[in-house]
Amino acid sequence: MFVLELTYTADLESIDAVLPRHIAWLEAHYAAGTFLASGRKVPRDGGVILAAGTDRASIEALVATDPFTEAGLTRYRVTEFVATTTAPALAAYRQQPPASA
Repeated sequence: MFVLELTYTADLESIDAVLPRHIAWLEAHYAAGTFLASGRKVPRDGGVILAAGTDRASIEALVATDPFTEAGLTRYRVTEFVATTTAPALAAYRQQPPASA
């Protein structure tokens, strides 16, 4: 599981100009089952996306296709975690901790 934290590197006027393409990108990845939740940070200086995935490289490649990233308007911080406990609605995404070495 991944937490994708966006931080805007441009003014909100520039963000809003690309926002429809960013929303379409989000919707495509919701439809694919990759994104579970997303929204703006408060104050509005970026956003957060909760993403399902097992491969960090694939998630980082996905982030690179965000229209905000392509336009140079944001930077991402990708945090991977093991979702060992979830709300019942997210039970399908529960993970087992890695085996000890």
